[in-house]
Amino acid sequence: MLDSLIEPGLSQAPLTQVATPSVDYAAVLPLLIIFGVACVSVLVEAFAPKASRWYAQVFVTVIAILASGVSLIMYATRTAPKAGVTTFAGAISVDRPSLFLWGTLLLLGLGAVFLIADRKVEPGGAFVAQAAISPGTVQDRAQAVGTVTSQTEVFPLTLFALGGMMAFTAANDLLTMFIALEVLSLPLYLMCGLARRRRLISQESAVKYFLLGAFSSAFFLYGLALLYGYANSVKLADIANAAAGSDRSDTLLFAGLGLLVVGLLFKGSVGPFHTWTPDVYQGAPTPVTAFMAACTKVAAFGAILRVLSVAFSSTSWEWRGVLWAVAIISMVIGAILGLTQTDVKRMIAYSSIAHAGFLLVGAIAMTEDGLSSTLFYLLAYGFTTLAAFGVISLVRDASGEATHLSAWAGLAKRSPVLAGVFTFLLLALAGIPLTSGFVGKFVVFSAALSDGMAPLVVIALVFSAVAAFFYLRVIVLMYFSEPAADGPTVAIPGGFTTAAITLGVVVTLVLGLVPSFALSWASSGGFAS
Repeated sequence: MLDSLIEPGLSQAPLTQVATPSVDYAAVLPLLIIFGVACVSVLVEAFAPKASRWYAQVFVTVIAILASGVSLIMYATRTAPKAGVTTFAGAISVDRPSLFLWGTLLLLGLGAVFLIADRKVEPGGAFVAQAAISPGTVQDRAQAVGTVTSQTEVFPLTLFALGGMMAFTAANDLLTMFIALEVLSLPLYLMCGLARRRRLISQESAVKYFLLGAFSSAFFLYGLALLYGYANSVKLADIANAAAGSDRSDTLLFAGLGLLVVGLLFKGSVGPFHTWTPDVYQGAPTPVTAFMAACTKVAAFGAILRVLSVAFSSTSWEWRGVLWAVAIISMVIGAILGLTQTDVKRMIAYSSIAHAGFLLVGAIAMTEDGLSSTLFYLLAYGFTTLAAFGVISLVRDASGEATHLSAWAGLAKRSPVLAGVFTFLLLALAGIPLTSGFVGKFVVFSAALSDGMAPLVVIALVFSAVAAFFYLRVIVLMYFSEPAADGPTVAIPGGFTTAAITLGVVVTLVLGLVPSFALSWASSGGFAS
């Protein structure tokens, strides 16, 4: 029948059979679980009764993260080849660094979900169901007592963002990496504007994050286009082969690399691409700030490590000096401007910018020790920061969270346990011995020294000491100042917040005392391409 429709004299071209890409489902099962349950969570939001929606969403989200973690452990301990595998037509690379980063993201995501799910610290939850509702109105009070449901869309948004972060760290080509970047970013833009209190500053932070995030995504996409023009491929391995043996002009290569790295450094809060960080950290709901500060940093530096190690290792002598300067600028901005802050959340934001500079020192090393030390630093920093924001959410006054430093004066006399926990976390951020922060800085700086970067390590040590001052300033304020008569109160944490803070503190302590297990896991293999 079809043959009769073909005009006489025309040759019939043979049909080419398109090969179906093979998928290693065991390798990508943790990722598929997160994305699959995120879709289920959307259906729960649409069809579950309002009265039971919050309970259903918390259950579904926690089960998704736990199930993904179990599948990750089973694959990593039983079937994962040390060299790693690539799947989805080479778009996803599941190797040892990917597994480490996925495990870190899942644990941090679980802690962040605990903070998001808490409804005891902030009656009705930290999120508002309708953005138009003003604080203190009848509708807002009704939400607080539960007669109007709280915001539960935040749970599927969290799962989509977490899945995007996992895909981002395992992406083996730049197009997949860009899609994952958007999948992790778009939910975060929405989540930043959902604060129940201080609504205007929350929505302002969401708009600023969205605009600057879109701007940085454009840089990433333009860099991707230039690199495609250079290598005729978006795969990291093909770009590496072209850079190592091509006779083409290097203009496209290094222009594309520069634009690409700008997009990655923005997501990692690395100075001077940090301008969104203090305002967004301050304005976003604190559970969302904790999620961003811990998980987004892991995802961004995981991608930076993969791109530099797989695609551009052969040209490192040409871009290394530029990243030296970027790391130093990030340390200077984080340490110096952190000294001037009077808001605790903004202070932690500038602390994250300084830590991004320290992390970049490890990423530049381009050795096995540099990779493993940076992965360990990400793990240690993530849990300490998560717990720190959990503590910040408990110090409150009539307007909500009391984040101005003056409100923390004499906190040790009001709540010695909370002050002690926060002191321990601040000392970890400062890199004091017997904490994970000390071990993280020690292994990163050791890897950099071994790779001939002694001047950069000296500069990092100087600014690490400078940054320690604003941590110690808060400790002195809590212990050696008298509390104001009308000062803030310390809220009794709910079970979820207690679990999140305890998880962060325990991991910070364990990694400071016995870091060998995490270090050996981080150094178990390199990137596959």
